[in-house]
This record gives sequence, C-alpha cells and structure tokens, in this order.
Amino acid sequence: MTQATFSTKHAATVALAFALGVFASDLHAITDEAFEQLGTRLTPLGGETQGNAAGTIPPWQGGLTMAPAGYGGPGSHHVDPFASDEPLFTIKASNLEQYREQLSPGQLALFAAYPETFSMPVYVTRRTAAAPESVYQHTRINAQSAQLQEDGNGFVGAYGGIPFPLPKSGVEAVWNHIARYRGIYGVQRTVEAAVHRNGSFVPIVSQQEVLFRYYDPRVSAATLGNMLFYYLSQTRSPARLAGGAVLIHETLDQLRDPRQAWAYSAGQRRVRRAPSLAYDTPMAAADGLRTADDSDMYNGSPDRYEWQLLGKQELYIPYNNYRVGSPQVSYAQLLKPGHLNPQYTRYELHRVWVVEGTLKKGMRHVYSKRRLYLDEDSWQAAVVDQYDGRGELWRVSMAYLKNYYELPTIWSALDVYHDLQARRYHVQNLDNEEAGSRDFSQPLPELGVFTPAALRRQGTR
Repeated sequence: MTQATFSTKHAATVALAFALGVFASDLHAITDEAFEQLGTRLTPLGGETQGNAAGTIPPWQGGLTMAPAGYGGPGSHHVDPFASDEPLFTIKASNLEQYREQLSPGQLALFAAYPETFSMPVYVTRRTAAAPESVYQHTRINAQSAQLQEDGNGFVGAYGGIPFPLPKSGVEAVWNHIARYRGIYGVQRTVEAAVHRNGSFVPIVSQQEVLFRYYDPRVSAATLGNMLFYYLSQTRSPARLAGGAVLIHETLDQLRDPRQAWAYSAGQRRVRRAPSLAYDTPMAAADGLRTADDSDMYNGSPDRYEWQLLGKQELYIPYNNYRVGSPQVSYAQLLKPGHLNPQYTRYELHRVWVVEGTLKKGMRHVYSKRRLYLDEDSWQAAVVDQYDGRGELWRVSMAYLKNYYELPTIWSALDVYHDLQARRYHVQNLDNEEAGSRDFSQPLPELGVFTPAALRRQGTR
C-alpha cells in the first residue's frame, strides 16, 4: 500500500484523532475534551470503544478478565477460552486479492514467498484486551503528566501505566509499546529456535526472569528514576551453550543512561560487560535472523529513527493464540519450513495504530525503515515490517498475541521473525514441551538478584 493510498483510506480515523484533540500543537498538552474520552468513548488505554461500521470489529466491553474453567493456575499452560471457535474463512494465495487492504506489506510478502503453504485462518474478532484497574488509573494520570525528554529519547512524569494513551506523535506511540503492561515480575523456562529452509531446528532452552520496575508497586513516578526493567537469563541447553547467562538493566532514556548489559561465559567463568547489545547487533542465538532491537517486536532507544504516526488501519493480526502454546502441540508439529503451521494459528480483524520509523540522516542501522502495527487495545506491536538499506522489504515480524488472563494483559504467546531473503525464521517464547508457562505469582525479588555478582552465581549453578 502506498503512502498516498494509506493516507486516503484512513483519513476518517485520523480525523477522529484530531477531533478528540490528541494531535494538539502543544506536544505536552492534552485537551480536557480528549482526556474525558478515556474510559468512555475511548478505552482506559486509549483504544476506540465502538466497533466498526461493518460489524466485523465489535465494541470493547471490558475484555477478558477471568480464567476459563480448567486453568491450572499461575505458571500453568493456558487453557483456550475459545477452543470451540471455527474459522470464518482462510486467507490463501488464491483468494488474497479480497483481503489485500487489510494486510501489511510483510504479510503479503509471506504469501508470495510460500504460496502453497502459508495461510491465515481468520476467526471472529474478540476484543479480549484488559489490564488491572491500577494500570487504568495510572494511565489516566500519565495522560496529563507524561512528557517526552531529549527529543523523544525518553520520558518522565509517568509510571505504572501507558505513558501516552492519547498519542500526538509517532515516538509517543512507540513508547506506549515499549512501556506497556506485561505484569510486574515473571519467571519462565522458555525455548527459542532458528528454523532452516528444510524445517530443521535446534531448540535453545533458557531460564528467564524479568522485573518490570516501571510497574513495581515499591516505587512511584517520583522514585522510579530512569529504569524500565531488569532481565536475567541463563541458558540450559544445548550443551555447547549451557551455563551462559545474560543480565540487562533496561533504562528509559538510553542516551542519558545507556542500557547496561553483562554476559557470563561458562567456559571462562567470567562476567564481562556487553556494551554492544543494542540497535542492530545480530543476536547469536537467533542465527543472525534478528537484531537486538527486534526483540519484543521493537525495544530500546528510538533515537535513530524519525517516527511518524500514520493513523489507524484495520488489519488481520494474530490474536487470541492459545493453540500455538498448547502442550498438546509439539515443537515439530508447530515449526514448519518457512513459517508456523497454520493449523495452530488464529488471526482476527483489529484496528491498529500504524507508526513508521525512517532512519535519520547520519545514523547507522541495517534497517532503513520500520513500520509498526500496534494493537489499539493494548499497544502491543502485532506486526512489524522492516526494510533494508535499499528500501526493499527484508523482514517481517509477528507477535502471536493472547490474553494472559491471570493478570490480565495482552502479550505474545510467540514472537516470530521472518527473513524473506534467507527464507528462514526465528521463534522466541516456545514452552509447549516445558513443564509450565510464564509464572507471575512469585514474590517480588530484591534488586540484588539483578547484579553482575548474582549473574556469576547464577551461571555457576
């Protein structure tokens, strides 16, 4: 879709944003009229409560806030609340033209690359996005207090919720994705795999824990400082990688205080700083199929790109994907040559914010342009298209979203990174064959857990 076509097709949605006052000329001002829309005409996180005119997107009615019968509790694999749903239709290469306007260029490229095997089973749209009441309350406060800093490279005056639920710029929308709610403290045994052209892969198993300091009830907007989260990961297998560990201190403004990262080498039994773990550094565990800032669809400092908020679009995105993480589905059944097995995927029609980042003059990155498609109900990036230095589409990433109803929140069951040129892909967050899933019920740890000294102790276990 060309820029001109996009702007024309979605002018009505952009006009609505202007009517609500969210594109005010003062970058720090939110009109009273716009603010009062939160929780009424808009959801508490800033999405539109009403459905679309065609009735294919329903109104938001509070989302999914309770676990279904049969769920085993925190740390258990999720039960599919919609297991009885059947596809409404399936998008294939043979009927693609009917749905072209509701697909991203990257999704279209997947049909072109794998016309015989790639398909998108489309289900009834269920707006399951929800968050705790405390997140809604903090989001409402943030709407009037959050301010960008350092030309958008960080923000202050926000804590515990979406910082900019009424975004006035592309970089504010990007920060909403980076700082969205994903629980407070979670631990998980997880698997990632680089899938080759013939479908072969070697699972890499790791034990991970993350403390989202931005949502930690032990701090506030005044005492948060410049910290977003702490992350610790130890590799369990294969044997050649076992014992290695990584620690990350993720800051909000990474120009003021750069991300701090340390790596523990099991072979050398040493902890070393890893200052280059950012931007377009290739990730070794991904076999070069994604960059450091591809993780979580997009992360880190936004300073290398000019971000433009293009408006909204109705897009078929992965949503309510419980089967891709089912313990009844093995990794071999799910991971097929070129892409996930469509038999286990679920797509729905949702409205997304479209944000485009163009590499700034004088800046270096392997991607000259990125286009992010952010779910309006959660601010989670569902699809990201990445372009190479020649301006040609190179990679497409998709987050297979679901509601973690024990929290509740929308987060990905799996993140999948497709390299269209190499015809390979990388998958993160597999846990089908593990004993359990992400566990958010553990007591909040002290910060001493996330220190280089603790990293060495973790690596020697």
